[in-house]
Amino acid sequence: MKIAVCIKAVPETDTRIRIAADGRSIERSDIKFIVSPYDEFALEEAIKLKESKGGSVTVIGLGGDEVPAILRDGLARGADDAVHVSSAGVATDDPLIVGKVLAAALKQLGPDLIFFGKHGVGGDNQQVHAVVAEKLGMPQVTVVTKLDVTDGKVRAEREIEGGIEVVEAPLPAIIGAQKGLNEPRYPKLQGIMQAKKKPLATKSVADLGLSADQVGDAAAGIRITGLSLPPARQAGRRIDGDAGQQVAELVNALQNEAKVI
Repeated sequence: MKIAVCIKAVPETDTRIRIAADGRSIERSDIKFIVSPYDEFALEEAIKLKESKGGSVTVIGLGGDEVPAILRDGLARGADDAVHVSSAGVATDDPLIVGKVLAAALKQLGPDLIFFGKHGVGGDNQQVHAVVAEKLGMPQVTVVTKLDVTDGKVRAEREIEGGIEVVEAPLPAIIGAQKGLNEPRYPKLQGIMQAKKKPLATKSVADLGLSADQVGDAAAGIRITGLSLPPARQAGRRIDGDAGQQVAELVNALQNEAKVI
């Protein structure tokens, strides 16, 4: 079985984000990038399938200089090879464009099963794997918490309000992994050393048969015109006195300052 996993580089979750000088992007010089958390569940499930059923796992990442390190992380966990799709000339703020580029890369690989995290924690749009499924004409099941692959089909479970939804689809198919699908492993020292010797290819949009007219800024339907940080929270105020005094002052503040009652 040939399996592909699309992973995204995102800022470490406790990173203090700063807006870059252009006002439309984040300052990247001091950011540590990691594998998007939901993509870790996707990668773990792919490696478990390889270990139980045989085959190979290819990790794919679209982006700039931050991508090779997370691809090496995927190789260290057990993937066999990796593809870095350069984001040069790609309007990466638009999920439709991102999906189009990844679909072109995946089409060249021809996998039997494709994994994504249910969404990337950077944009949180939860659209890219759906775009890829449409472009490749494949069924997709997302927010998956349990997966079985047998006899050329997948059987996936999704948690829904009040129950579990079971979906079956033929291969090739696309899966969007949800937390709870598995427990991701950490790279071991031996895996980290072996990852340095595993193949990591770099491809441009031209290598994928795409042009700037198809995936560049001119083709984008979404553009970021400006970013701003949320306003600083005002300091809290302590109300002293006995219970009666505290209640009276609190009610007065809610009526005359906050004006909510």
